[in-house]
Amino acid sequence: MTALTLSTAGAATLRADALVVGVAKGPKGPLAAAGAEAVDAAYAGKLAAVLEALGASGSEGEITKLPAPDGFKVPVVLAVGLGTLPDEDESYDEEVLRRAAGAAARALHGAKKAAFALPLDDASAVTAVAEGALLGAYAFTAYQGGEKKGSKNAGPKLPLAEIALLGAKPRDKDHKAAAERASIVAAEVNIARDLVNTPPNDLTPEAFAAVASAAAKENGIKVQVLDEKALVKGGYGGIMGVGKGSENPPRLVKLSYTHAKAEKTLAFVGKGITYDSGGISLKPAGHNETMKCDMAGAAAVFAAVVAAAKLGLQVNVTGWLALAENMPSGSATKPGDVLRMYSGKTVEVLNTDAEGRLVLGDALTKASEDNPDAIIDVATLTGAMVMALGDRTFGIMANDDAFRTSIHEIAEEVGEASWPMPLPADLRKSMDSPTADIANMGVRMGGGLVAGLFLQEFVGEGITWAHLDIAGPAFHEGAPHGYTPKGGTGSAVRTLVRLAERTATGDLG
Repeated sequence: MTALTLSTAGAATLRADALVVGVAKGPKGPLAAAGAEAVDAAYAGKLAAVLEALGASGSEGEITKLPAPDGFKVPVVLAVGLGTLPDEDESYDEEVLRRAAGAAARALHGAKKAAFALPLDDASAVTAVAEGALLGAYAFTAYQGGEKKGSKNAGPKLPLAEIALLGAKPRDKDHKAAAERASIVAAEVNIARDLVNTPPNDLTPEAFAAVASAAAKENGIKVQVLDEKALVKGGYGGIMGVGKGSENPPRLVKLSYTHAKAEKTLAFVGKGITYDSGGISLKPAGHNETMKCDMAGAAAVFAAVVAAAKLGLQVNVTGWLALAENMPSGSATKPGDVLRMYSGKTVEVLNTDAEGRLVLGDALTKASEDNPDAIIDVATLTGAMVMALGDRTFGIMANDDAFRTSIHEIAEEVGEASWPMPLPADLRKSMDSPTADIANMGVRMGGGLVAGLFLQEFVGEGITWAHLDIAGPAFHEGAPHGYTPKGGTGSAVRTLVRLAERTATGDLG
């Protein structure tokens, strides 16, 4: 994990591999942002002119490198674009700072230390810059660099090892707390990314459960793991129905973080399909290669519970990881089979590739037994949601409009793009089955909403519930941008953590 410090050193005196400053897009060209004063002075007030001559415009995320001025202890100045200069009485948007810091940290892969002198108007800005830099300083290298000693092939560039924030105040309790929070949250987002990126031959349901158990014990979180025997005995027909086609049996993991003074309890439920072949309803060629990411919801839930524990939030948080591998075999569930869920409800399986809703159905029912104040499930559930919202925005459905709005606002606040989606009652009829209580498929159009309606059937009566379909943003296949890497992103972790924080302080709205 990249180290983070708050430094009182001046930009010219701190020893590092690079100094990061901001450049804004002004009405007549680029302008040096707050934090770059020392560099601008060393360039005789002409830093903006030098950057413009090098092609910089100040556009968001733009990276421009130039030699450090004489007398500086760094060899390179890295200017990162912040976009349009805010009005005189306004500050830079936190997400702008977060993305800029992330872009700069990515550009410095392979460096040991960098000083970040970006605008830090308050503790919120400290959080944004620290979080962005730590998230940008990420790379999944666990399976790289395995050449024999003496090989000419160099290993992968490692992430930036140390980040020093200039302009923050190490002795200011708000700044210190902001940096500590950013370090904890970013670390857990990066752990979620690691899990999503881990190949499915290594991250089986049993292996995921072992990782969660170890982290739980390390952080004072109670853990309970139901193996395949316990799942059969307990009547978890949804989870067992999905997992019985694989030689790697399913697991249901319960993580319980409690606080002695907590007045509210949240239950987070995560879809954890460690590999999704589609089962007997096999996915077509070209759709299998990234299906290790189908456990991203469980990864987000796991990371959020650990973060809540590390932050010591005054709220009880329970995480449910519904873990299974969806494979075709002679023992796999077939289209037309009927499963009896943990709730007792029967489900006709029309498509074995609509498996996430089956494991979540059991977990939602089980989570409801604790009667939490709210349940939030997170899942890479439907391709339909990607078609609706693209690959950077997750959908939010809920049985309470105010709760859905609150989650949307929280997600936007932490920089995770989301959009409220409806649960149209008329679509429920499309899941009627002549054989069972409900089918696991309905009409194709509005398929993401149909999936949400299916899940709602398994939420306990009177319990506030929301469903986050992160199928789009959970796994990024394009070029990295801002603090978002290629591969697993850790989508929804920051939203869940902020929701827990708001619940702890009674500021949920």
